[in-house]
Amino acid sequence: MTPSQSGGAPASGERSLTEPESELTSRQARQRERETRRRERQRGMLPGRERRRTKIERATMRLVATGGIIGIAVLLGAVLVGQDVAGWIVGLVIGLTSVILAALLWSSRQL
Repeated sequence: MTPSQSGGAPASGERSLTEPESELTSRQARQRERETRRRERQRGMLPGRERRRTKIERATMRLVATGGIIGIAVLLGAVLVGQDVAGWIVGLVIGLTSVILAALLWSSRQL
């Protein structure tokens, strides 16, 4: 005797006699859609590319972005010192900002 015949829940491969056919097909469609989304390439902040960047291009992009992080830190430090903020706070803010931005940059799959 199967679970569906004894009144229990149907097994994973069995169909319930009480479920309408349209509900089964909509469930299967949702399941196929989820599987398709899982197989798709994950996207980062930048759109996907047709070809992979060369090593030189990736290194150059990261160097330019790292220069931008340094520029942001210098600007932030100049503003804070101009406002007579305590030195340890300036160092802390600049350090944290640099580390967070660098972590975001280096964890990016697109660069």
